[in-house]
Amino acid sequence: MSDYAITFDLIDSDDDGRISAVELVRLMEVLGQPITLEAAQAGVTRLDKDGDGLINVEEFGAFLQN
Repeated sequence: MSDYAITFDLIDSDDDGRISAVELVRLMEVLGQPITLEAAQAGVTRLDKDGDGLINVEEFGAFLQN
């Protein structure tokens, strides 16, 4: 498993194979950098290449490799 897939699994708290804006908000709270749901949704939208409103592991990996 790649390093980004391991990180992805940690963020994907409901284990559905996708990162939602809500999961991103929770991550940022844990990291001590709270963000609004709107800001998280904007981040998801920026990374979401297939248009489903969520970040899958491939989209996450592509972002980290840039």
